[in-house]
Amino acid sequence: MNVLVTGGAGYIGSHAVRRLLAGGHTVAVLDSLHRGHRAAVPDGVPLVEADLRQTDVVEKALNENKVDCVMHFAALAYVGESVGDPLTYYDNNTAGTVSLLRAMDRAKVRRLVFSSTCATYGEPASMPIVETMPQSPINPYGWSKLFVERVLIDYAAANKDFAFAALRYFNVAGSASDGSIGEDHEPETHIIPVLLNVALGKVEKVTIFGDDYDTPDGTCIRDYIHVEDLADAHAVVMEALKDGEQRFYNLGIGQGRSVKELIDAAREVTGCKIPADLGPRRAGDPPMLYANADKINNELGWSASITDIKQTIETAWRWFEANPDGYGDN
Repeated sequence: MNVLVTGGAGYIGSHAVRRLLAGGHTVAVLDSLHRGHRAAVPDGVPLVEADLRQTDVVEKALNENKVDCVMHFAALAYVGESVGDPLTYYDNNTAGTVSLLRAMDRAKVRRLVFSSTCATYGEPASMPIVETMPQSPINPYGWSKLFVERVLIDYAAANKDFAFAALRYFNVAGSASDGSIGEDHEPETHIIPVLLNVALGKVEKVTIFGDDYDTPDGTCIRDYIHVEDLADAHAVVMEALKDGEQRFYNLGIGQGRSVKELIDAAREVTGCKIPADLGPRRAGDPPMLYANADKINNELGWSASITDIKQTIETAWRWFEANPDGYGDN
């Protein structure tokens, strides 16, 4: 299958590119490089440097690469940033996807796998989260993704041969097992890279944002899915999509890890002390979020292969030790 990966120079998208290539697919990447890295795109894979809102450019990329399916990762994804600058998130994430769909419509591309988020659920009344739970985001980032899901549903209703999947996933972690690519964000807000940057001496300490939540150790609990498992799930879903189908799946390992558990695991993996300070809670942080991923397992036989948080951190540490400055282009 010929696949266009939007955001394919980013953290998750670049891992998806490698998974698709390993699965025998032909891949092209479209990325603005606003937060992506040219070096994350493998040699020989076409890279179209463009913004999704450049509809004509996207259409041209779809036609020139004879695309059968779009795997859509291109989005801004900082919750706090979305609260301070919501218009940018709605413009980039929601309007950008509308532009992508217009380009796909013109190019007659009828399949899309959408990288959605657990943030569409907001603060669920119970755990674990299942796909049938109400979706009520508590920040503009979550709304910008939920609006895309609504747009996809409405577009599919008007175009009966259009097939899509929306994959709602939780915290993504780790790096390629062979150390070839990894996580490199500026700014870096994800807790595991922050912990590893402390271990490398690049950051003085990690801040625990609140230890008085209603959880066993008082710190927030999240479901950490390995990035290679996440990329694999996207490929499995893409290969299963049939004309006119709509699929919605949670992706996760089905259990949560607390902030304190992550700190202890990172100390063990790195052999470093990793100083930690207590800070105030962050606005909009639910105490606990973790997935029930039974639906994708029951329908497609997919489940996460890496569920040990230390194993996940080990793959990330392999990348960070070898690439302390990431891709070196920040």
